Amino acid sequence: MIAMVKNLEDLQQVGKDNMDSALKCWGALSKGTQAIAVEMADYSKKTFEDGTAALEKLFGVKSLDKAIEVQTEFAKTAYEGFVTEATKLGELYADLAKETYKPFEAMLAKAK
Repeated sequence: MIAMVKNLEDLQQVGKDNMDSALKCWGALSKGTQAIAVEMADYSKKTFEDGTAALEKLFGVKSLDKAIEVQTEFAKTAYEGFVTEATKLGELYADLAKETYKPFEAMLAKAK
């Protein structure tokens, strides 16, 4: 009878540990996806503003050479911004994966 009670207590502790890990995982997932969404919204806003500014500049040019210069400058800036943003997002996704895995890492260490 005592062994059964001990096993039941162990089972309850395992269940509690699993629930704690799941809640921590969901918390990290929520926080990480929110950070990614904010970053994407900021990038979209900046990209739109930059595109609008370049278009306004383009409407104001008087020669083909100046138009090509404005377009080239915009393309270069847009590409550099995209590469920077892709790097940031890659880091955010990597952090999200690490933080989401952490609660289970401790649980797997106990199982060994």
